[in-house]
Amino acid sequence: MRSLSAVLLLCCLLPWRSHLLDPGSAAHGCFCQVTGHLDDCTCDVETIDNFNNYKLFPKLQKLLESDYFRYYKVNLNKPCPFWDDSSHCGLRDCAVQPCPTEEVPYGIKAPGYKYTENANREFEDLDECEKEKRLGAVDVSLSEAAQEALQQWNKHDDSSDNFCDLDDEESPDAEYVDLLINPERFTGYKGSDACKIWNSIYEENCFKPKAVKLPLSSLPLGRGDGEENLFNNWLEGLCFEKRAFYRLISGLHTSINIHLSARYLLQDTWIDKIWGHNVSEFRKRFDAVLTQGEGPRRLKNLYFIYLIELRAVSKVLPYFERDGFLLYTGNETKDAENKELLIDILRDAKSFPLHFDENSLFAGGKEEADQLKAEFRDHFRNISRIMDCVGCFKCRLWGKLQTQGLGTALKILFSEKQIESIPQSGPSHGFHLKRQEIVALFNAFGRISTSVKELLNFRNLMQKM
Repeated sequence: MRSLSAVLLLCCLLPWRSHLLDPGSAAHGCFCQVTGHLDDCTCDVETIDNFNNYKLFPKLQKLLESDYFRYYKVNLNKPCPFWDDSSHCGLRDCAVQPCPTEEVPYGIKAPGYKYTENANREFEDLDECEKEKRLGAVDVSLSEAAQEALQQWNKHDDSSDNFCDLDDEESPDAEYVDLLINPERFTGYKGSDACKIWNSIYEENCFKPKAVKLPLSSLPLGRGDGEENLFNNWLEGLCFEKRAFYRLISGLHTSINIHLSARYLLQDTWIDKIWGHNVSEFRKRFDAVLTQGEGPRRLKNLYFIYLIELRAVSKVLPYFERDGFLLYTGNETKDAENKELLIDILRDAKSFPLHFDENSLFAGGKEEADQLKAEFRDHFRNISRIMDCVGCFKCRLWGKLQTQGLGTALKILFSEKQIESIPQSGPSHGFHLKRQEIVALFNAFGRISTSVKELLNFRNLMQKM
């Protein structure tokens, strides 16, 4: 087992930059190896930190506070498709507060309505029964071209090209949730139920042989060097696509653990609750010694998923730049401002100097590449279904949103030709994103961006210890 002195010696020998931590600081054990070049990429940690924390993060947070992105329609009552489990978290912080229909902007519920006072007033004056009829009705005023595009979109949405199973938004169990009043944070959901979810994700969906034990736990691993070497040898021996898949899942897991550590319930009294950064919890999940070297690897995988989602966001710019595309809520002024902000963010993303090269994925022979892509997609769709087994509803909400967002990013990366052929105006026949996918894509990327920003906060807190 690697000793503390050996780990510290290794870290001291690594290259450091002036803004990184003193080897004597409390943060050193978590961040000593989180620097420099990232495996399987041409990028480095410092470039991502500077780009995200000082350029992209502030704009992205402002966008996600807008009405279009804060309301997410989701079905939290779908049964678990893999095992019989009707148990749910009984903790009050696990609950999700759905949004009453009347609080959701009418433009989100009825996107076919236009920016006219008469149309808006007409809709608001209807009784609830008639509103429901209008919201569910087919807009017969659509042109033949638009109707044809809708049919193609629906066909594509149900096709095997999607990396996620989307919730049926027309289901009576699907409800709007205001993400701003249901933030992702520590709920107390842990133990065997939570481990069962992650065990199922890693053990059954990460292309691993049964003989290899993956480092699943966010707590100290307790493995000997032999097991650690077996895992590392297995990971390095995988083809690039399968190694990338594991790193994506690990990066998502890491991001979630950072959120839980950064929004931890520090104090709970009858007067108020205080949420904040729990440094001990963060170290327990990411300290190099406490995790026998796995913590820093997990943090590097966070940067890997950041690059994947950043690349997808940059590639989808032509879809949102079209003349007819609207972030429609019914407030014409705000909608125009938010589209302008969105385009600004996408152009910033496109300007990033060291993008991930998605062409390196599935670059072998056609038959082998098609088989790998199908396996990649099937494994990820399986993971999206596992989210319906999470017993904590708030964890389920954010798990579904983030896996759907990552799945949408993958859909974008593998639709490059269709995106390139999108016309500047009129319907996009070859590529389409539902509002549900758009909201998930940017909120999921917002979560990864927040995690990268929180690493700076934890560095600063731990440096003072």
